[in-house]
Amino acid sequence: MGWADRAIADLRAGKKTKIRPHGGSMRPKIESGALVSLAPVTVEELTVGDAVLCKVKGNTYVHLVKALQGGRVQIGNNKGKINGWTRTIYGRVEEIVNP
Repeated sequence: MGWADRAIADLRAGKKTKIRPHGGSMRPKIESGALVSLAPVTVEELTVGDAVLCKVKGNTYVHLVKALQGGRVQIGNNKGKINGWTRTIYGRVEEIVNP
């Protein structure tokens, strides 16, 4: 079972949820272990700069929308790395409570 499976199930069911992602790639916007509130979202509702829970190339991230193109979303971290393009967006970050 993956670190975000419960949150993904909640979001797919149309429910808001919370997670505590770990890692440094989103600092200082999202600190490791921050409490992150997520809401279901469609690709059409996204804007560049939104933080989202997504899957890119088999990996699950809470990262930033860097670009939008024809139903695809380019994902990257807060340090300048681009992870790639995806259509798998589970939810958008609504609130961040950093530790």
